[in-house]
Amino acid sequence: MRSVYFCIQCNAERGAASPGSAGEADLSINVHVPAPLLHHVTAEIFAAHGVPRPDAQRVAACLVDADLRGVASHGVGRIPIYTERLRRKLVNPTPSLTTERALTVAARIDGDNGLGFVVGTRAMDLALEIADVHGVGLVLAHRSTHYGMAASYLLQALDAGFCAFAFTNASPAMPIWGGRDAFLGTSPFAFAAPGEPPVVIDMAMSVVARGKIRRAMQRGEPIPEGWALDAEGRPTTDAKAGYDGVVLPAAGVKGSALSLMMEILAGVLSGAAFGGEVRNQYVDFEQPQNVGHCFLALKPDLFISRAELSARMTDLANRAKGGRRAQGVEEILLPGEPESRMAVKRRAEGIPLDAEELATVVAEADAVQVDVPPVMRTKVA
Repeated sequence: MRSVYFCIQCNAERGAASPGSAGEADLSINVHVPAPLLHHVTAEIFAAHGVPRPDAQRVAACLVDADLRGVASHGVGRIPIYTERLRRKLVNPTPSLTTERALTVAARIDGDNGLGFVVGTRAMDLALEIADVHGVGLVLAHRSTHYGMAASYLLQALDAGFCAFAFTNASPAMPIWGGRDAFLGTSPFAFAAPGEPPVVIDMAMSVVARGKIRRAMQRGEPIPEGWALDAEGRPTTDAKAGYDGVVLPAAGVKGSALSLMMEILAGVLSGAAFGGEVRNQYVDFEQPQNVGHCFLALKPDLFISRAELSARMTDLANRAKGGRRAQGVEEILLPGEPESRMAVKRRAEGIPLDAEELATVVAEADAVQVDVPPVMRTKVA
């Protein structure tokens, strides 16, 4: 695979490429776009849709962080659906977030149909504020929308030095165990704890995130057997058939049970839509989604000092990573390590976007007259 690199400092391209329309480029060729540049363009797109600039910056950070960590299914490729729902007024660009405090350690936020990134960030902030005083902070949210990569909120907690859980529900895409109809969302189980390296668990309760099936469908690529059932309940490797059908739960009944747990925590308890009622943002353009979230922040030094915590987490990591490796395994990695290393690499080299992804961002920018640098219009000769 050939690559094109862009140097933001010298504003010059390096590699075999010439300016042109990204839509005409070979999809096998990546353009490496610096993260700050991609963040700026993304933030400007959302600001142009009426999102206050601080919120637009946060939305851009969440999307670009997903691409940095290699989670392209939740990256800038999703911009069009968010902006489309903003245009249709199904998402409120300037929500009035109101807080209801039930107990000293528990609160609920009404998201006012705002962008899930904005609602989720505020909810985690509040959970951290409560936990800083009381040791534990529980914040639920309702009337929200898709909040992207769950790890965004885990990283937010880690930056503050806290452990955290982040749960959300989603539009139905996965059957309850034994069923064939979409009932549960592919909600990720997400947990983080500070350490060196920090532990960051962000995993869909489906065999694979549904966004990956949609991505394969958009590219005309097959999906592995065992990912999904078609509309008739039959196993399929056809991405479109799988996307139109249901994605399967990870680990069978175990993944289904954990997804049901998150449906209860994020959906039932928060007052949001639940049990198959969350609107699909790609299909339902009549009503807001009413997604629910659940954030739990834990102060990790309640019973041991920060120094002891650090030492114990390092010891845990060393024991886990220092064990005997299975055949063919070069290194044992903790959850979140591959993504963290990917982010370091991509911050240095740029985020690889193929022609389709570039065309998506450029089209959204052009539609609202946001300037796009030449590298993002690269046409491979």
